[in-house]
Amino acid sequence: MIKTPADIDRALGFAIPGRHARGRLVRLGATLDSILRAHAYPPAIERLLAEALTLTALIGATLKDPSGQLTMQTRAEAGVVRLLVCDYRGGELRGYVDYDAVALAAAPVEPDVQALFGAAYLAITFDLASTGERYQGIVPLDGATLAAAAEHYFVQSEQIPTLVRVGIGRGADGGTIAGALLLQHLPEGEEGRERLHVRLDHPEWEHVAILGQTIAATELADPALPLETLLWRLFNEDEVRVLAATPVARGCRCDPDHIAGVLARFPADERAAMADADGMIQVDCAFCAQAFRVPAEPRSPDPY
Repeated sequence: MIKTPADIDRALGFAIPGRHARGRLVRLGATLDSILRAHAYPPAIERLLAEALTLTALIGATLKDPSGQLTMQTRAEAGVVRLLVCDYRGGELRGYVDYDAVALAAAPVEPDVQALFGAAYLAITFDLASTGERYQGIVPLDGATLAAAAEHYFVQSEQIPTLVRVGIGRGADGGTIAGALLLQHLPEGEEGRERLHVRLDHPEWEHVAILGQTIAATELADPALPLETLLWRLFNEDEVRVLAATPVARGCRCDPDHIAGVLARFPADERAAMADADGMIQVDCAFCAQAFRVPAEPRSPDPY
């Protein structure tokens, strides 16, 4: 019996020209699990971060600038979660959550977004390295899921009718697997016609949105179901153009040399105040959950 290889850790773009629609599918497995295992979060926080990372990969993969970065961040004044940050750059994904363990213990067993954040906002930032431009949209964190908030972001901030779906499950080895769908209606102005903006009642959009809504969470998180097959299941009545796939991997830009370079920008007296008795500064990376010890005094280059 031939075992089908798992279709994980990649994003797949697609277009439906006849319906003026475009989208992305993403499925994460080992990449997602390696990030989650490094933090050992409680189940509710782990699931929240899994959803956030999957959405970040989904939206980040839409960047045309390979050096561009997508950052998704939430902040709350008095919730269980104080801060959630994820970013995507060049196919590399990272993220972490800062939360109040005492408040989490008092929350429901399976808290929704409102129970975790209370009054909060979702910020999505695009940094385009090729042009130096930055775009940011901020929307209230309404709804029961981060996916609902991301969908609201596109409708409100970019005025593009959008459908977002996320599914989270477990693999045979117990690891987390998650998938997501992003489906959007292209502004008709891109083809030289009047822009749609938020006209959600357009018949072409209604057609693809209805089909997109039929996708099951179990399909999105099924590593044995190729993303191309999932696309065919959804839109077999239409011509679908599959775009290049993007591999996704865990990536953190922290390493001793990078940290030493950052610390070298501080005045000598501030570096000395941060150092321990051995003249070393310890820096904890919240993203990769590692501690780095670097000398307070930059090493002089070898003259030979």
